[in-house]
Amino acid sequence: MSEKPLLAVDAPSLYFRAFHGIPESAARTEAGEPVNAIRGFMDMLAQLIRTRQPGRVVCALDADWRPAWRVELVPSYKKHRVAHGEVEEVPAALEKQVPVLLQVLEAVGIPAFGVKGYEADDVLGTLAATQPGPVEVVSGDRDLFQLVDDARGTRLLYCGRGVAKLEDSDDAAVQAKYGVPARWYADFAAMRGDPSDGLPGVAGVGEKTAARLIARYGGVEDIMAALDDPASGFAPGLRAKLVDAKEYLAAALPVCRVALDVPLPEFDPELPTAPRDGDALIELARRWNLASSAKRLVDALNG
Repeated sequence: MSEKPLLAVDAPSLYFRAFHGIPESAARTEAGEPVNAIRGFMDMLAQLIRTRQPGRVVCALDADWRPAWRVELVPSYKKHRVAHGEVEEVPAALEKQVPVLLQVLEAVGIPAFGVKGYEADDVLGTLAATQPGPVEVVSGDRDLFQLVDDARGTRLLYCGRGVAKLEDSDDAAVQAKYGVPARWYADFAAMRGDPSDGLPGVAGVGEKTAARLIARYGGVEDIMAALDDPASGFAPGLRAKLVDAKEYLAAALPVCRVALDVPLPEFDPELPTAPRDGDALIELARRWNLASSAKRLVDALNG
């Protein structure tokens, strides 16, 4: 394994958190344009680089926030987040800031990309599966607990309560939190359901029952196979619920599983020790009133 980790950052997770966590009135340009998402993201990234000391950094983006192949399997997938057509409902004040944020990352020299037909989660999953370890995935999306792999040195730095309160998660932490090993987290999520993603789950099966089933039988496929065994010990009511949910589970499991084989573009993950284009960063900092955040980020690069 490499001595220093790859920091694989869920960029949408962080910039949405920054946008909602910092009032627009507290971060504006001289012309009154909000830059709260940009400043917050830059400050979080600086803190992560300073505290985690990565040797490599990549930011993953949503090229397709609601992939057609997932919707085909589970039509309700993220449907409640659709603004019109197939466009994600994103606050206009945030939408305008994302291109500027990407310009900042380009000037600094940190790759940021998405892949057509896939979500940021899938890019992160593929980075975790293909890049030399250790890999530290940064996200507030609990679906990514499934990527934790002690053998490969993959951890999730879960920032559900913010970057200042990161939950550095290995397999033992996932087991303690949910009662299932990380490798079965997607199966657990499919059964439990997730209203934030439009996944209904199995009626009458909550977190405790899902965890108990996984502990006894294994993943969804093992559980469904056990239904055919009269000696498997299912209570009649639970057996009926799982039988009724057979088609849903067959569709939901691949939706919940993060892709590990996304065709990534060429990229250089090596963390620069100085901005790749200092002049561009200075101009962006001047135009968008980002001087303090830019300084913190540059200082973090310098170690």
